[in-house]
Amino acid sequence: MSDVVKRDAGWYLTRFLLYALLTGFGFLMLFPFLYMLFTSFKLSTDVFHYPPRLLPYSPITVDYNGSQAPEYSFQIDGQERKLVPNGEKMRFGFFTSRELINADDPRSSEIVIRAQIEDEVDAKATGEKVIVNNAKGEPQSFDEYEVIINGEAMKLLLAYRGSLDVFVDPNDASFKYYAVLRTAQASEEVQFQVDNYSTVLGRNPAVPLSLDHSFVNTVVVTTGVVIGQLITSIFGGYAFSRVKFRGRDALFVAYLGSIMIPFVVLIIPMYRLMVAIGWQNRLVSLVVPWIFTAYGTFLMRQFFMGIPKELEEAALMDGVSRFGILWRIFVPLSTPAIATLTIFSFLYAWNSFLWPLLIIGEGNEANHVLTLSLIRLSNAFNDQPNLVLTGAAVAIIPPILIFVLAQRYFIEGVAASGMK
Repeated sequence: MSDVVKRDAGWYLTRFLLYALLTGFGFLMLFPFLYMLFTSFKLSTDVFHYPPRLLPYSPITVDYNGSQAPEYSFQIDGQERKLVPNGEKMRFGFFTSRELINADDPRSSEIVIRAQIEDEVDAKATGEKVIVNNAKGEPQSFDEYEVIINGEAMKLLLAYRGSLDVFVDPNDASFKYYAVLRTAQASEEVQFQVDNYSTVLGRNPAVPLSLDHSFVNTVVVTTGVVIGQLITSIFGGYAFSRVKFRGRDALFVAYLGSIMIPFVVLIIPMYRLMVAIGWQNRLVSLVVPWIFTAYGTFLMRQFFMGIPKELEEAALMDGVSRFGILWRIFVPLSTPAIATLTIFSFLYAWNSFLWPLLIIGEGNEANHVLTLSLIRLSNAFNDQPNLVLTGAAVAIIPPILIFVLAQRYFIEGVAASGMK
């Protein structure tokens, strides 16, 4: 009994470690997509935040003098206070002693106190110059000041001068605090900037570049290619699997052999053909040349050959036409293969870049597809990577949704193909 318990415990431990390992690798594979997706909801300033963070953060603003001002967090006397900058600056002197002064780099000296020097209330110049030698033995001159510290006057050296921003309590304007605005810790909260998608998709009139028109063009082209490939592949697959005619197998081998021809070999003939028939710079040139696919015909033929012939013979005896047999029997039984072909065709047409770049070109913006518009988007917003990744998300999310919706049929097609 103990051996069984030990064996079961070891089995569960092995399964747990295996799933943990697979989950870790899965997260590594998904992390670039997650980073792109979350960055598409960020502000441009949040993208450059260091250290990088995944969630989108936005600064918290409060009402101050009738407008919204960013809020900053400070630790003052052991308590956290929320302050806002009032737009003013104050000149300060940073003081140290003779022993702590760094003659080579006064700004790196250990500062004893900082004090306002404009009104000479907290620090008053004595008029004396103190000479301190640097590491090379060269004399350096520093002004001596009489600084009030805890009610007592001390003679210190002015290491350097600097300006600090003035922060006030929005609920108590009499309270003032001085710090460097650039290095102050801003108060932030997690907030998704959905307006990025409105900007990229042309809902912001202040932004001349948008992806709305190219998105519609991509949907039209992809739909045409997918429907065309499904129709030609289903009819071709049925003809090569069920219809007997002279030279059928030789024709099928020749048609299947076209897969071996590299696309770079076809570019020039196809381009010259599109120019000859007047389809250059038109969306039809992105659809018609790609509605025939040897791979799709081969996929449907192999699936149709697995359907029992008795079904077809019974339908023929009942007087059903060839088209009726194809539509009523073969197509419903071939849902996994059709879903697989739909996914492949959709991904190819949606992500096509080289052919649209050649036949449409960058100048014809009216007929751009997403892959071409993303280039213009990255050039126009190279200083705003959040908008660039928003455009990338617009281009990536639809294929992911298509795969998620059709994955059950896709997996059934793969499983069926593996059993035959």
